[in-house]
Amino acid sequence: MNPILSTHKVRAFESISHFDISTDVLVCGYGGAGAAAALEAVTLGAKVTILERASAGGGSTALSSCEMYLGGSGGTALQKELGLEDSTENMLAYLREALGPYGDEDKMRCYAQGAAGHFDWVESLGVPYKRAAFLERTVVPLSDESLLFTGNEKAHPFNTIAKPVPRGHVPSKVGDEGGKIFMDAIMQRIAGAGAEVINDCRAIALLVDKNNRVCGVIAKRDNREIAIRATRGVVLATGGFVMNDTMTRQYMPELLEYCVPYGNTFDMGDGIQLGQAVGGQTINMEQAFMSFPLYPPAKLTYGILLNKHGQRYINEDAYLARLAHYSCQQAEQKFYLLVQEEDFEASHYLQRAAIVATGDSIAEVASEAPFPAGILEQTVSYFNQHASNKQDPLFHKTAEWLKPLNKPPFALLEYSASEMTAVIMPGTKGPLIFTLGGLKTLTTGEVVNLDNEIISGLYAAGRATAGLPRTAKGYASGMSVGDATFFGRLAGRSAAKHLPI
Repeated sequence: MNPILSTHKVRAFESISHFDISTDVLVCGYGGAGAAAALEAVTLGAKVTILERASAGGGSTALSSCEMYLGGSGGTALQKELGLEDSTENMLAYLREALGPYGDEDKMRCYAQGAAGHFDWVESLGVPYKRAAFLERTVVPLSDESLLFTGNEKAHPFNTIAKPVPRGHVPSKVGDEGGKIFMDAIMQRIAGAGAEVINDCRAIALLVDKNNRVCGVIAKRDNREIAIRATRGVVLATGGFVMNDTMTRQYMPELLEYCVPYGNTFDMGDGIQLGQAVGGQTINMEQAFMSFPLYPPAKLTYGILLNKHGQRYINEDAYLARLAHYSCQQAEQKFYLLVQEEDFEASHYLQRAAIVATGDSIAEVASEAPFPAGILEQTVSYFNQHASNKQDPLFHKTAEWLKPLNKPPFALLEYSASEMTAVIMPGTKGPLIFTLGGLKTLTTGEVVNLDNEIISGLYAAGRATAGLPRTAKGYASGMSVGDATFFGRLAGRSAAKHLPI
C-alpha cells in the first residue's frame, strides 16, 4: 500500500464499495475561493458539489469589506472611468517590492495580467461599484465610494518604484457590508447554475487511488461518514488555520505571545491538513497579516511613532499591516505615538489609546515618558528640523504628512501590543492576525508535493494556500479576497477541464 495511506486523513479509493454522492468537481469550502471555483467549474459544464462545514456559505469573505486589490492591464473599468491609468508592469513592480523574496513570481505576474479582467467578472455578477474614489487615508470608506488606496502605494519605498495608483475596489454601499453583497450575488448565481450545496458537512479524508490520484473525499454529515466521488477533481477552499490553536502554536508560536487570532469559526486548517496528508507541500506557514489601528483619524499620521528607546523606526504614512509588522519587531513590542493637540481627536473607529505623558513642551512630555533621559528631545528636534522643510531623511515620510511638532500641548499615546485594544473584537488586546501560509499551488490551482510535482486531482485556493499575499509588511487590503476569488476561479477551471476517471 502507498505509504501516504497510513494516515486517517487519507483513504484508499478502491476500498470504498458505495458512494453516497458522485460529482465531477467537489469543492470543499463555500467562502470566496470556493464560490469562485464552483461557479467557474459549473459554467464550464461540470457537475459541481460544494461541501460547507458551517450551516451556510459565506466564510471569511462574507465577514470582510470585500475590498479587492485590482489593476494592471491599463486599469480596471472603474479606474479608467475615473481617469486613472495603471499597467501590468507598474502593478507587478509594486507587488514585487511588497512581497519581496516571499513572492511567487508566476502568481504575481498572472494576477497583474488578469486583475482588470477579474473586476469585469465580479461586476458581471451584479456586484455594484460606484464610479467614485475616496482618496483620503482610511481603512474602509464608510461612505459609498468604490475605489481607494489600500496599501503602501504612496509610501516609501514603494512610491520610488511604482507609480501610486489606488487599487482597492470595494462594493458600493454605506457601511461595511461588501462581503455580504458579493457572497449573496455569487451564491445566487451558483444556485441558478445548478450546483449542489451541502451545509453542515465536513471533509475529513481524501480518497486516493492506486495511481495516487485524488478521487473524492470522506465527509461527515449528521454525525455519520459519507463517501463522495469526484471524477475530475477536489478543490480545497476551506480557509486558513488561525483558529486552530494546535497549528498556530506549531507554526507561529511567537506571534501568539502578543497577537489575537481573527477569523471565522471554521478557519481550522482542514484543507491544509488534508493536503499535507497526501504529500502536499506547505509554505509560508509562519507568516500572518497583522493590524495596527493607528488610523482613522488620518490626522494621527502627522505624529511620530517611537519605540521604547524614544526613537523613530518607520515612516508613519505606511499601511496599517506594515506599521504592525515593524512595530511588533521593536523591543518588547512597545511603541508609542507622539502627537500635538491639533491632530489628536476622538474617532468612531478607534477606542482612544492610553495617554502616558502630556506637556506644553517636549521636555515636559519627556519628564513623564518611559524613555531614556534626553532621547525624546533629541528625536523631536531632528524630526522638526527637517519636517519644517518637508523632508524626512531617516524614513522618507511623504511631504503630505510632514509638519513639525511645535504646537503644544503634546501627548504621548501608547499603542504597545499589550495595550492595543482590538477594534473588531472589543475586549481583546493586541494586533489582530490571520494566517498567510498554506498549501503550495501553481497558478492553475494544482497542489504540488515536496518535489514540486503536481498531485493529480487536487486543487486549492484562498487562505488554504500560500496565495498572492505573503507578509504583513507588504500586505494591502484586498489582496486576500482578490487572491482567493481570482485563483479560486483558475482552480475551478482547471478541475473542470481535468480528464475524468
